[in-house]
Formats: sequence, C-alpha cells, structure tokens
Amino acid sequence: MSSRHVRTCSFVAGKVGARSRRSPSRLMRSPSTGGVEGPFSAHFHLVRTGRHPGGRLVEGLRMSWTGGSDDQHFAHLPVMAEEVVQLFASVPPGVIVDATVGGGGHASAILERWSNFELVGLDQDPAAVRAASAALAPFGSRARVVRARFDRLDAVLGDAGIGQISGALFDLGVSSPQLDRPERGFSFRTEAPLDMRMDPGQSLTAADIVNGSSERDLVRLLVANGEGRFAGRIVRAIVAARPIQTTAQLADIVRTAIPAATRRHGGHPARRVFQAIRIAVNDELTVLPVALDAAMDRLTPGGRCVVLSYHSGEDRIVKERFRLAATGGCICPPGLPCVCGATPTVRLLNRGSRKPTPAEVAANPRSESARLRAVERLPDVEAAE
Repeated sequence: MSSRHVRTCSFVAGKVGARSRRSPSRLMRSPSTGGVEGPFSAHFHLVRTGRHPGGRLVEGLRMSWTGGSDDQHFAHLPVMAEEVVQLFASVPPGVIVDATVGGGGHASAILERWSNFELVGLDQDPAAVRAASAALAPFGSRARVVRARFDRLDAVLGDAGIGQISGALFDLGVSSPQLDRPERGFSFRTEAPLDMRMDPGQSLTAADIVNGSSERDLVRLLVANGEGRFAGRIVRAIVAARPIQTTAQLADIVRTAIPAATRRHGGHPARRVFQAIRIAVNDELTVLPVALDAAMDRLTPGGRCVVLSYHSGEDRIVKERFRLAATGGCICPPGLPCVCGATPTVRLLNRGSRKPTPAEVAANPRSESARLRAVERLPDVEAAE
C-alpha cells in the first residue's frame, strides 16, 4: 500500500503528482487518489479537535484471504492481530486511524476488544472500501471508512474536524485479495493485464512502466528493490521483448533471463521484479513517510503509532522515521548530553522489530515476512491540532 532513504531509484523518489497520464520520463511522479468519497456503510459521530475524554515471503503480502469473489471476502486473517490489539490497550480513549483498512480485519479486532475507541479506516482500493464498510457496519457509529490513500490522512482528519488521535495503524504492502484476483495484475503466477494499481482510478499502470521506461531507469528500479545481481540481464530482456502486455509474458521473460542454475533456488525469479514494479506504480515508498509523520504529529500524549511492514524498503523507512521522531533529530555524539536543542516527540516501544510467532507463520505462511514496529507519543509534547 513505502522517506526511509531507499531513494536510489527515480521511481521511488518522485512526488505526489496529478492524475493525468504522464510521459515515460515522468513515471516517478505518482497520481493522487483524488478527494475523499463514499460510500460508507458505517459512520460515526466524529469527535472534535482536542483531547478526547476518558511460510515464506509471498510477493510482499500483508494478509491472508479465504477466497471468494465478492468484496465482503476481501480479507480474513489480519497479520499479528493479537499483538496489534494489545498495543492499543493502554492508549487514551478517542479515535484510531487504520490507514490501510483493507478488509477491516485489524479494525474489527480493535473495536471488538476495546469499547472506548472510534475508528476511521482509509483505503485507496474501492473493493477494500466496500469490504471494510460491510465488515465494520455492526459497529455502527463507532466506525467510518473513507476512500483515500494514506498520505491524505492529515486532510481526511482535518475535513472531519478531528484534531488529535489516540492511535494509528499501518498494515503496508499488497493484500492477498489484490494479489489473488488475477484481473488486478499483481501476481506473476496468473495471466492478466499488467496493471498493479491499488487505486484503479489512477492512470499509471505496470504496463506503462515496463514498456515506457528507459533501460537505465528500469535497472535502477530493480536494484533499489533487491534484484541487483541480474538487474541488467532482466532489463535487457524486457526491452528486447517490448511491448509486453501481460503478467505471464513478463514473468516468462524474467525467468528466461536468469541463468538456469540460479532458477532452481530461491523461489520464482520474477518475485522481486513484480514487487519493484508494484511499488513504483503505487508510489509506495514516497508516500509512506508523509503519512507516518502526519500520524505521529496528530497523536495525543500516550497515543501510539503501529506499523506492519513486509519489505525491507518499507521497514527501513519506518525505522528511520520512528528514530528521527524518537531522537528529535539530535546530531550530538552518542553517549554525550544533547546540546543541539533536539526535542523527541515519541518513544520507541521496542528496540527492534517484532515478528510473527512460529504458530502464526504455520497457520498463515504469508505472515512470515511481517515486521512490527511501534512508538508512543511522549506526554510532555503537544500533538498538532
């Protein structure tokens, strides 16, 4: 659904741009998702500004799916759900923002366990919005789902008259329902158009990147996302085969570009290539720091921001943003008192990242790559209104 200074790739380094179709030379600029829209099947009375009173890595997934073609089956197994729920146990009552609501799995678990929260769920995928709205409808006025990409978190909350929030949750990456529906074009395992858009309303697609990018930019994109060893070979094969229209075509081109001995190990060779293109299509690593900073700025003292990431680029960004907030950007030598005037705004709740339990990985292999990080707003710092 990834600024943690993986900005070695021009696709990752762009800004949020306009919705109009861009030329190949401007592919690093990502479209916005447009304005907030309905429909909502669950609404709540929004609290106003101020404090509220009293397996394996599988294509960068963030949750498992039980199948089915209708939106209400969008997602069923939220990753590390119990850990996420417990992290919000002690935060002040108020509003929690689920910035990547998906099928509403984490949101439902939070609202079921803790009665002192209301929740705003965001997602740019209209299928997820419909599914989450249906899943959260039983909570009535305590839940609301908005179609918006999470870098619009600040604007969505401002439009709703919400100032401080009690918590924020980010469950990053592509969801299993997006991956498992062939027509979305996310998977190398099925035949489909090269699409990979989380927001079907945006203009830029995977086909635009694969067929319209320069050889140099494609190499940089793959290297930035972990395909360093054979990036040149893969890109030369892609350029020679253009135009490429389907996921199966691209997967086969990547597979044949890799030496036969290497293909026998480490899973499908197209996995990292598809992941890199998906990240570029959706501008994931550029919008992530914007959203994280907005969420932390709005936390009430004692509020928490919780992030699940599934890709090293995402996790680096989360780690760096949290470290910057936890140190206030201090530049003093380690071990010496701070004299540079830095003011920390949060504290880290764990030194490193937490991982799913072996039992969860056995039950849901797609959770294996998950890494959880969390911070808590310091009590002596006022959250931004």
